[in-house]
This record gives sequence, C-alpha cells and structure tokens, in this order.
Amino acid sequence: MKTLKNSRRNFLKKTAVAASAITIVPRHVLGGRGFIAPSDKVNVALVGAGGRGNNNLKELFKLDDVQVTAMADPAEYWDLANFYYSTTAGRGPVKKRIEDHYQGRSANFKVAEYLDFREMLEKEPSLDAVLCATPDHTHAYICLQSFSAGKHVYCEKPLTHNIWEAREVKKVASESGLATQMGNQQHSSVGIRQTVEYLRAGVLGNITEAHAWVTATRWIPGLKGVPEGTTPLPHGLDWDLWLGPRTKRDFHEAYVPVTWRDFWDFGCGAMGDFGCHDLDAAVWGLELPLPETVEMFPAGFSNEHITPYGEIGYYHFPATDRNDPLKLTWYSGGLRPPRPELLPDNKDLSSRGALYVGEKGIMVYEGRGQAPKLYPERLEATVKELKPTLPPTNGHHRDWIDAIKDGPKASSHFKYGAHLTEITLLGVLSLRLGGQKIYWDAENMKAVGIPKADKYIQEKVRGGWKM
Repeated sequence: MKTLKNSRRNFLKKTAVAASAITIVPRHVLGGRGFIAPSDKVNVALVGAGGRGNNNLKELFKLDDVQVTAMADPAEYWDLANFYYSTTAGRGPVKKRIEDHYQGRSANFKVAEYLDFREMLEKEPSLDAVLCATPDHTHAYICLQSFSAGKHVYCEKPLTHNIWEAREVKKVASESGLATQMGNQQHSSVGIRQTVEYLRAGVLGNITEAHAWVTATRWIPGLKGVPEGTTPLPHGLDWDLWLGPRTKRDFHEAYVPVTWRDFWDFGCGAMGDFGCHDLDAAVWGLELPLPETVEMFPAGFSNEHITPYGEIGYYHFPATDRNDPLKLTWYSGGLRPPRPELLPDNKDLSSRGALYVGEKGIMVYEGRGQAPKLYPERLEATVKELKPTLPPTNGHHRDWIDAIKDGPKASSHFKYGAHLTEITLLGVLSLRLGGQKIYWDAENMKAVGIPKADKYIQEKVRGGWKM
C-alpha cells in the first residue's frame, strides 16, 4: 500500500511538471499573423472612450461574434450633454455600458480597463483588434503601435493628423497584412454607393464640376487664440497622456472634451472632420488621384493655432480614365454653392450635401444614406436597369470584422482611407498656410515653393511618442 501511494504521488508530480511545461500558442500563430477562425469571437479593444468611442460601441454590440474585452482612455469622465453626443463618456460610464451589455450573456463578465493603451497592448495578449476613437492627433501613433502588436485596426476619420502620418500608416498597414477600416461610416451606406455607381456608369456624362458642403463650424465661435492660464484638472484625467505626441502645456477646459477640434495641434477643423465623409463619393466614384493644386480660404478668424469659422476652397484634379480634369469646390460654416439652374423650382439645396454637374444633367446627394437625385428627372429612367458593380456591404463595422476573419477587404481599408485623408489634409494644409495655393508635388510630398509647409506636412512629436 505504501508503494502504491508513493507511485501515485510521483505520478502526480510528473504530471504537474509536464502540465506546467505546456505552451499555450496564440491562435494567430497557428494560422498566420492576425489569423482568426471564422467561428471564433473577435476580441476588440476600444481606445478612446469619448463620444465617438461610445457610438462605435453601439455598432459593435450588434455583432454576436464580437466582444469588447479591454478599453483604454486617459479620462475617467466626460459630460457630453451639451454636444451632439448627448451622453456621458470616459472610462467610468463606458466601462459600465460594456459590462452591462455582456453581463446579459455572461454574469461574471468584466472588461479590462487602462489609462494607457500601450500598457493594455502589453498585458492583454488575447486581443485581436483595436478600435481607435481618440482625438485626431493620436490616431497615427495608436494605429502604428497596434500594428506592431499584431492587431487589426479600425480608426476614426481623418485617419491621421498630417500627410506624412497618412503615408506611414498606409505603408505599415500594407506590410502588416492586417485588416483595416477607416471610420467614415457613410462609405457603407446605400446612398453613397448609388452615387458612386451613377458616377461610374456615366449617367451624367463627363463631370465638369463637383461641390461638397457642410454646415459644420468652429465649436467656440468667438475663439481668438490659445487659452491663457489654466483651469482645474477634471478628476481622473491624465492630461499628459491625453496630449500624447504634442508639446506639453497647461490644462484648460477650452481644449476638451470635443472643442479640441478648434485647435490645429489636436484637430483639423470642419475640413478635417467632414472631408473624409463628403469628398468620399467623388474620390471613390471617379477614382480621383491626388490633386495638382489646392486653394482653401478661411472664413472668419483663424491663425496658426486656431481653425477658421468656415472655409471655401478649390481642388483641381488631373484627367483620369473616367473623367476629364475636374474642379471640386468645398464649403463649410454655412456656405453653399450657387443654386443650379436644373434644380426644380420646388426644390432647394439641403444644408449639407454634394452636387455633381455633368454634360447630361446634375446629381444631388444629401448624405445620411439617402438616394441621390438626378435632374432633369428623365435621367431617373436611365438608372433603373443599372446592375451594381460594387461588392455588397453588410455594414461598416461588420465588413471590418469579416475582413478580420479572412473575408474580403473592407472597402475603406487604410490604403483607400489614407488616400482620401491625404486629399482632405491638403485642404487643411492650405488653410493652415492662410489660404495659400498649393502646387502639390506628390512624389516628394512637398508643397512646391512653400518651405514653411513642411512643418505641417510632418509635425514634430515630443520624446516618447516617436512614430
């Protein structure tokens, strides 16, 4: 009996040692970098728990094969009641929403919470993907760090804060082979896809001019410069971490939570906020290359620190296989194009939209997923028999998740998203130069004859935030 007990004890010891030597191999190692089997759940981390992060969560919650298992944000709490988000945000409220959602299926579910997303990437090896919904100035850094950690990435628009970053993110995304999607959600709407189909089918003939306009303006209308002095730091906010790659400065409540868009160091004004939405159909439908020239004039006060109240500007694109040279005009802050003659008397241009003028008529796209309108109305009959040429979409976030699971690329992948972002940021560059006309040398990434543009094309970053 003693011999049997000793034998069993030795057997258990050997078994324990053998078990401790077993290596748990991450699933992506078995199937290649970033591999996730179609049957698996995708573990997503949310980086940026503000208004946009909260809205993206709502979309992820609709997907049964996705779970948000980690989150990171330098802020504990934001009151967004006075902004269009009309909610609360930050780590506290968003953590509760995530756990309330998933505890309906798993009573003990807890989401991992971090201030610094870099610590999250180190400590959460089970993560498959990162959704970035932070202010513009940190987009590129978060994307590049996430790629380095082998994570698939979804990033809000504009993809980056400057042109050099857009090209770098595009390059690294391509090298990584990971699934990407830029967060210009209208790209996956029915209306914009119809607009693209009509442009590609030549329903209007050659497009002679295009216009895009938004009502967006500065959040703080009377802003005349960077805020002076300091205000009390909100509880639970790591201000240095929020600044990220930008130069240190005192905290002031004028910078946050949404009004950072009014400051060039953090945001890109209305042009940067909406360009990737409202220039999308033209760039996508006509397969526009980078423009030859851009001239964007600020409306209202602006300077090297402050975005303008509005703007009007002109892109000139070279001829392509689809179209002759094209002039595209951009408006914000309530400015709109002249009323086209072909628009019926009982119609008016919407407060936001896009207009395409062709040899055969005009097309008006009002956004928000609505179908485009053709005038003269007899043109409507010509599109009834058109067969779709674009691949179907199951939704902007769904397409990204499907791409992660070895499905087709999401249609606003970073190669396209970076191109659209660069076009948008060229308008921003002209604005930052006070409306100076840019002759764009795309090959060398230079504004010809304007050396002072270089500091905006590739911005300096502080120590510890090198990209």
